[in-house]
Amino acid sequence: MRYDDIYTGLINGNEKLALVGLGYVGMPIAVEFAKHVKVIGFDINEKRVNEYKNGIDSTNEVGPAIKNTTVDFTADPNRLREARFIIVAVPTPVNVDNTPDLRPVEGASRTVGQNLSKGSIVVFESTVYPGVTEDICIPIIEKESGLKCGVDWKIGYSPERINPGDRVHTLTTIRKIVSGMDEESAREIKKVYDIVIKAGTFPVSTIKTAEAVKVVENSQRDINIAFMNEVAMICDRMGIDTDEVIAGMNTKWNALGFKPGLVGGHCIGVDPYYLTNAAEMLGYHSQIILNGRKVNDSMGGFVADAAIKQMIEAGLAPKKATVVILGITFKENCPDTRNSKVVDIVNRLKEYEINPVVSDSWADVEVAKNEYGVNLVDFDKLPKADCVIVAVGHNQFRSMSMMQLKALFKDGMDEEKVLVDVKSLYRMDELRASGMRFWRL
Repeated sequence: MRYDDIYTGLINGNEKLALVGLGYVGMPIAVEFAKHVKVIGFDINEKRVNEYKNGIDSTNEVGPAIKNTTVDFTADPNRLREARFIIVAVPTPVNVDNTPDLRPVEGASRTVGQNLSKGSIVVFESTVYPGVTEDICIPIIEKESGLKCGVDWKIGYSPERINPGDRVHTLTTIRKIVSGMDEESAREIKKVYDIVIKAGTFPVSTIKTAEAVKVVENSQRDINIAFMNEVAMICDRMGIDTDEVIAGMNTKWNALGFKPGLVGGHCIGVDPYYLTNAAEMLGYHSQIILNGRKVNDSMGGFVADAAIKQMIEAGLAPKKATVVILGITFKENCPDTRNSKVVDIVNRLKEYEINPVVSDSWADVEVAKNEYGVNLVDFDKLPKADCVIVAVGHNQFRSMSMMQLKALFKDGMDEEKVLVDVKSLYRMDELRASGMRFWRL
């Protein structure tokens, strides 16, 4: 059976490419490929599919381009039978105990298997630990399809590297790792991705290697941020401004440029657990990665405790204080609230019987309510505050002047107003001149 005609068929319009999963990762891929080949975009979420059909992109990853895309959006899995190149881009979260939750990948594998055509290539992009694609996905697809992998169809892996909300490092400008189960599939997968990846592809020898690349690169970032978070906690005890220390450190050519912060989202806050879980199964207990995760998972509580301490030192009674939190998404200028660590700030404050008011124009009101029990308030309707915690660096918050920040507070003495600048958005000289009590991570 020939597979080297898939690329040619796609270019000639005789074959179709299908995307399974149309979230923050799948949507940009589908839209970009649709500029060059015929694309079927499948998702089990009918509401999401209907929004896309009506030109609404709730992920904000594609924007106005959604209105003109030729992607054939559908919630009908039978449509996958029309495609010979299938990309799976479903989420891979963790369970409450931080073990990998493979149910989305397993579900997608069943769907693909039930609608797989002979002579197809299936490529997984979902972040998994080494071995999942071959040990878990292949058996499911074979069982559901009745087709033998390597004989009737082939498989590969190409880890997603999309950075939600990033308008510089986009799908086409980030080099793509590609792999296949054998030389033929690897070659064809590379050719197909080269259609859209301007930065080029980087083939690796095995699927397991490609799977490892993804979890290792995000674990490295997680560890580096954990180090900076630990430095921030040390500097706080020493009464030193962390941001000034980092600025000085970054004057050296080999400084890495990492900063402290809340580490949430679907990648850095999750992927290290996939790597350490795989290591545990092989009898190795992580010495560094899990400790980095522990530090980063504690930062929401650390920020909340710092806010309470500042309120007490300002002469406020925290339980009676009005606390406003600006931002709930896991990163700036992005609507993604998955694994948001701002929620950890909210929950720690609630432990002290403080019910903060949260505002974020980027976040989906329903998602915040259903996922976290947080009722978002419009910025213009915020109550006057005793303490303001600027938790996310949205441009809206970053551009605020000291006068605009002061307008968020109740009338009274400046020294009784507490500003917590988690992302160090505001200049130190302006903060000092404001007369407000401030703290920043």
